[in-house]
Amino acid sequence: MRTVDAAGLEIGDDHPPRIMGVLNVSKESPYKPSVFNDPSEAAEYVDRELIDEGADIVDVGLESANKRLDVLSAEDELDRLDTALSVLDSVSGDAVFSIETRYHEVAEAALDGGFDMVNDICGFADPEMPRVCEEFDAAVAKMASPPDLTRPGAIAEVDDIYDALELNGFTDKTILDPAFGGWSEAKTLEHDRETFDRLREFRGYGHPILVSINRKNFLRDVAGRSTEEALPVSLAATSMAVERGAHVVRTHDVKETRDAALIGHEFKRRRVREPGDVSVEELDVTTPGEAARHLDRVGANREVATESVTRVFELEGLGPDDRESLAAAAGDAGAVLAAGDTGALLVGSPAALARLPTLVTDASDALEAALQTVERATN
Repeated sequence: MRTVDAAGLEIGDDHPPRIMGVLNVSKESPYKPSVFNDPSEAAEYVDRELIDEGADIVDVGLESANKRLDVLSAEDELDRLDTALSVLDSVSGDAVFSIETRYHEVAEAALDGGFDMVNDICGFADPEMPRVCEEFDAAVAKMASPPDLTRPGAIAEVDDIYDALELNGFTDKTILDPAFGGWSEAKTLEHDRETFDRLREFRGYGHPILVSINRKNFLRDVAGRSTEEALPVSLAATSMAVERGAHVVRTHDVKETRDAALIGHEFKRRRVREPGDVSVEELDVTTPGEAARHLDRVGANREVATESVTRVFELEGLGPDDRESLAAAAGDAGAVLAAGDTGALLVGSPAALARLPTLVTDASDALEAALQTVERATN
């Protein structure tokens, strides 16, 4: 996993989670507390509500990306950029400033005017965007999107989201955003839930991950909360996202989100990272799908993905004959049956466990049913 230097702010596994607060200079934006058109009032908001509350990055939006609204042209965004640049001049606090746009012309003008970073909501649909970011040595958040400047985030299936992140490649300072939220009519709450469930897979590209999950519908729906009541579900998801590998959390609730992110960071699983002539990094892999993403990255055979993780099942009620036959078959399959006085643990990779049913001889009906359950659980 690479570390991205965003104007001196290190983003990656070896650093705390970074909080991205939001300022909008677009009157269309739905979250009105973050919307300003007066630079001095906006700067006061940034200092008081974002930076003082713990924002490492301030993301400035020039237009709402709501799918129901007309898309502004690059010229329209450039007209609004003057307000955003005036805010930078008036802010007294220290943060990395990111410009949210889809156009390379706007990104170039913003970076030239003092912005540090780009948040590209169309994920390099503008093919000139990576060039501009590289020329300014700027970090860029790349949101998964189709190759269409009018349809940011309009991808539903997790595998398609993953593949879309490859559009026009990566810069050395690219941060990946899997595009949570209702960006298209085809995208459902179940799509977002699956993306969140499979968040670790996005580590397969080896770039830091940004999540924007603040008060999103797929979280509110679980608890039956309105947007105004949804802070607790956002905070719970924030800790989980960081534990699953997110490095940047974009939010309107900076102080609370910072605390939740730090809890997720503090209690996530510790993995070996040791530089050297032959460096060693233990990957955060819990499923064959996650392993497959990393195998793709290094150009290795995907077939070993099912051998790359271990599953453990406790079996209770095994009779002596079933225990003996299962232990023998487990050894032949590459799994282990660890039996004690009160029960037994069946340990192995999904591939090894899938081989078991064909190797067990003289199994009782109860053992056959148990092995079928194990097989279903590992698929």
